[in-house]
Amino acid sequence: MDARLATYEEKMTKTMHNLEEEFGSIRAGRANPHVLDKIRVDYYGTPSPIQSVANVSVPEPRMIQIQPWEASLVKEIEKAILVSDLGINPTNDGKIIRLVFPELTEERRKELAKDVKKKGENAKVAIRNIRRDAIDHVKKIGKAEDLSEDEVKDLEDGIQKLTDKYVANVDKAVEAKTKEILTV
Repeated sequence: MDARLATYEEKMTKTMHNLEEEFGSIRAGRANPHVLDKIRVDYYGTPSPIQSVANVSVPEPRMIQIQPWEASLVKEIEKAILVSDLGINPTNDGKIIRLVFPELTEERRKELAKDVKKKGENAKVAIRNIRRDAIDHVKKIGKAEDLSEDEVKDLEDGIQKLTDKYVANVDKAVEAKTKEILTV
């Protein structure tokens, strides 16, 4: 890969990582501690991720257990989960918070699968935008560095191959997540 295109590959890689993070926060009927990643708890005036103020575990396939390191945080964590878009009511025994994930209905599974496809499409659009920027850049350096038409064409082909690779990766990720969601 041409060094001049490395920054664009890096941007495409970041797009893939963002997509994978988004997929991690979509629950597929099983308890996945990553659904808590975006939830912040007020810890002495600082919004902190739940994982940094409590022990998060998955004792059963459809349950997440959160054990705060300080008893005073039980109410804070519970409140943060309730105001989030998680859609699950936490239960606590004063020391441990439990989130029980209900089985997903067929309708909800299809809804989530549509959401996954939409996120995949957004990632592909982002990758194509990166390709467009890269091709514009190649045309500029082609004139500035007085590159031959063949050199410019080779760089553009490299960009297209890179784009195709990342679009295929997005398709694979969407397919895998959709299969995970639709599997009962």
